[in-house]
Amino acid sequence: MTPRLLVDRLLDATIVLSFDRTGFARHRSGFRDADLAADLAGRNVLVTGANSGIGRATARALASRGAHVLLLCRRRGAGEEAASTISRETGNRHVAAEELDVSDLAAVERFCRGFRRRKVDVLVNNAGVLPHERAATPDGLERTLATNLVGPFLLTSLLLPRLAAARGRVVNVSSGGMYTQRLSVPALEDPPERPFDGVLAYARTKRALVVATELMAERWGGGGASFFSMHPGWADTPAVRTSLPRFWAVTRAVLRTPEEGADTVVWLAAAQAAPAPSGGFFFDRQPRPTHLLPWTREDPAERERLFRALERWSAARPADAGRS
Repeated sequence: MTPRLLVDRLLDATIVLSFDRTGFARHRSGFRDADLAADLAGRNVLVTGANSGIGRATARALASRGAHVLLLCRRRGAGEEAASTISRETGNRHVAAEELDVSDLAAVERFCRGFRRRKVDVLVNNAGVLPHERAATPDGLERTLATNLVGPFLLTSLLLPRLAAARGRVVNVSSGGMYTQRLSVPALEDPPERPFDGVLAYARTKRALVVATELMAERWGGGGASFFSMHPGWADTPAVRTSLPRFWAVTRAVLRTPEEGADTVVWLAAAQAAPAPSGGFFFDRQPRPTHLLPWTREDPAERERLFRALERWSAARPADAGRS
């Protein structure tokens, strides 16, 4: 190991000096510009939660490379404003928005039935919430669970034939907070009689999303699609400001920009050669370990329990996916 690599790993071990903007500046010295020189003209890209923050930065970067980008946003007006601005900034006329709340499973099914493009080259599951009060969706699921995990699972499964047809890529946006949690399906269900902790619920769903990505690659990867999860580090986004105001106030001087947070999403989506491995977890364009603490490791039975729970919660049937 070279002295430079040793110093780099020691700084990464501090977490703060890895997840913040100094970590990005250090890591980017190893980036290859050629990786993102791809022309995405004609590629169909879907980005959830794309009206602000990392989702918007991702949509803008992919549109600037010529992709046909559809912003899927919970609020139609915010989505249309973002699409119009991105189209104007990039000169790409193929940027549009559609209203979709991924926590509403019926809405996800309606969107997939009505989606007319035969192929999906990239699906970025970026939408996420960190509420501080418990709320249930019309399907009876806790909102954090539905938005951060079940909705993305259902959307991916229903678009699977179109992703496979394009040998497409799925990028699931997780969070460094997932490192603090061990996969637990009963904890994800978060029974109402227990006090609600929004930060804990968020971290649990983001851990489960990483495991779900691995399971997608194992079970669905044979069809041609590739699956990735990543975390963006600590980025200055509207979601961080509103959901974690104290954290933002303390760290805002060192937070990454949304574009820096989105860089690995864009790389996973647009790199000329699909990154490896499918199912891998990435940070700053490198595959990373999914566990930093030994007690967070799950056993195979819990992984199987998660997949069965996702099928139950979403009622997704991948074999029927994409049928109108």
